[in-house]
Amino acid sequence: MKSILNRPVIGISMGDPAGIGPEIIVKALNTPKIHAVCQPIVIGDTTILKRALKFLPVPLNIIPVDHPANAIDDSKTISIINRSNLDETVIGLSCPTMETGKAMEEYIITGVNLARNKEIDGLVTCPITKTGLKIAGSRFHGHTELIADQTGTREFAMMLAGDRLKVVLVTIHIPICQVPKSLTIQNILQTIGLTQESLVNRFGIPFPKLVVAGLNPHAGEDGMFGDEEEKIIMPAVDQARKQGLNIDGPLPPDTVFFHAVNGKYDAVICMYHDQGLIPFKLVHFKDGVNTTLGLPIIRTSVDHGTAYDIAWKGIADPTSLVEAIYMAAFQANNQANNQDSSRASSRAKNRTTT
Repeated sequence: MKSILNRPVIGISMGDPAGIGPEIIVKALNTPKIHAVCQPIVIGDTTILKRALKFLPVPLNIIPVDHPANAIDDSKTISIINRSNLDETVIGLSCPTMETGKAMEEYIITGVNLARNKEIDGLVTCPITKTGLKIAGSRFHGHTELIADQTGTREFAMMLAGDRLKVVLVTIHIPICQVPKSLTIQNILQTIGLTQESLVNRFGIPFPKLVVAGLNPHAGEDGMFGDEEEKIIMPAVDQARKQGLNIDGPLPPDTVFFHAVNGKYDAVICMYHDQGLIPFKLVHFKDGVNTTLGLPIIRTSVDHGTAYDIAWKGIADPTSLVEAIYMAAFQANNQANNQDSSRASSRAKNRTTT
């Protein structure tokens, strides 16, 4: 679905209403450039968003709508699909509750369903907490697991993306001591493949240059500091290269990010969470975006948490959300262009064979 002005329609789930989500949404949608690249629509709580509007204050109007097709195309208006009816007392609690936990899950599920039904072109998620989902009785630990379940996705990966550096993680939230035994040729190769496909189809990079970071110091130094590179990582890289991918590695983790930041590589495949996130946040602390690879829908997210300590104080920085909205719109346009090209190619092929 695209708006009548041929811009992608991007849903924005509010996240935890007790966190900074409502504030950064209002601030982000007060950015005229956002409305130039997409038609945004919020999925959340009208009462809480109106409270944020009064609190800041920002010269915008809030209009509840029942469907993305009815969103108001006006840079001074925030269209919202209301999915909860919370009391204003949740503001300032500085912690999740059962009510806010249920609400944040409902916002996500609604957004995913809209995206699956092509009623929005992408979903941007504001921060939630694992604790909030647990209190609410959810069986999911976070956004990614919930969205993967809702879309029936088995193979997915987390990418942290910015203008200068993109990192993709093979393993994510596990203890560091479990990383070596969690690495397999298959899950490394799967992560490489998801990265390749996303860079081509959603980032518009026709011939990506990939690199894989080693696990050990000096990438193992010929087995002196560990053999995971020789036994697991290198075989995965070799298989990817045989499939026609332009890929290097495994390279020493202490130098690979320098080369990537300076333009030699389009993405770095990292073995564990902090290996990728430490250099990434050093470069993109404020403007980094989290995007999930492998999903049938476009999903981007802010690269920070609910920040209860500063919530409802008027000081939360919306930069990451602004960038996440831009990236969702960018991916939606690239995906639409690729689909149009594929259909044109298919029609040309059919004319040739008939």
